Amino acid sequence: CMNDVSPPQAVLTAASYKSGTKPVWCPGCGDFTVLGAITKALASLQLPPHEVAVVSGIGCSSRIPAYMSSYGFHGVHGRALAAGTGLKIARPDLTVIVTGGDGDGYSIGGNHFMHACRRNVDLTYIVMDNHVYGMTKGQASPTTEPDWDNKLSPGGTGVRAFHPLVIALASGANFVARAFSGDPGGTADILAQAIAHPGFSFIEILSPCVTCRPEQREWKNHVHAASVDTTDDAARAARRIMTDDGFNIGVLYAGQRKAY
Repeated sequence: CMNDVSPPQAVLTAASYKSGTKPVWCPGCGDFTVLGAITKALASLQLPPHEVAVVSGIGCSSRIPAYMSSYGFHGVHGRALAAGTGLKIARPDLTVIVTGGDGDGYSIGGNHFMHACRRNVDLTYIVMDNHVYGMTKGQASPTTEPDWDNKLSPGGTGVRAFHPLVIALASGANFVARAFSGDPGGTADILAQAIAHPGFSFIEILSPCVTCRPEQREWKNHVHAASVDTTDDAARAARRIMTDDGFNIGVLYAGQRKAY
C-alpha cells in the first residue's frame, strides 16, 4: 500500500498578507513601514491569512485592513477596540489585530482603550502615533505637545499630552511596548512578540506625519533602545514609563495576567 504523505505546506512570506490595493498615504508617511512590519511579523509566526482579522476605526492608519489579504473590518471612529473585542470573544480561534491612530484611539476611543486594557482579551492593539490629526487638516491630537504652535492652535493648546503607555499599564494591559516606523526590522520583531503574548497587547508605534508635522523627520535622531530589560513587574515598569522621554524603543512590560 502507498503511504499517505501530505504535500509540504507553502512557506508564508510578507507578500502573502498583502492585498492588491495600493496604499494612498502621503509619500514619506511612516504607516507604509508599519504595514510592512505587520506583514513581516505575521510571516515570522506563519499565521495563515484566513486565520487573521484586522479591525480599524477612522484615520490614515485605519486604512490598513484594505491593504491586507486577511479578514478586515473598517469600523467607525473610535470604536475599533469594541468591534475587535467582540470578534475575538465570538471567534477565539482568530488572531485579532486592531490598528488605529492617536486621535481615533485616545480621543473618541479613549474609554474603549482603558476598558480593553482592563478586560485583557487576547488581541493586539497597534496605534500609529504622529501627535496630530493627519487626515483632517492637522489639528492637535491627545498626544500633541501642549506648546506645538500651528494655525489651528496658535501658541499651542496648553493642554497636557495624553500618556498612552502609562494609561495602558495602569488599566491592565498585559504587554506594553513602543516601536519606531523608521526601524522596520525592530518593529516587526516587537509586533511578533505582541501577537504571540497572551492577553491584551498594546504597541505604540511612532509614525511620523511628514505632511502636517515635517519636523518629525528628526524622530530618527531621538529614538533609542530602552536601557533596561523587559520586566513583568508592573511597579518597576511604571517607574520606567513615568520617567520616559517618549523615545524609548522596546518591550517595556510583559505581564502574566490570565487572558479573558
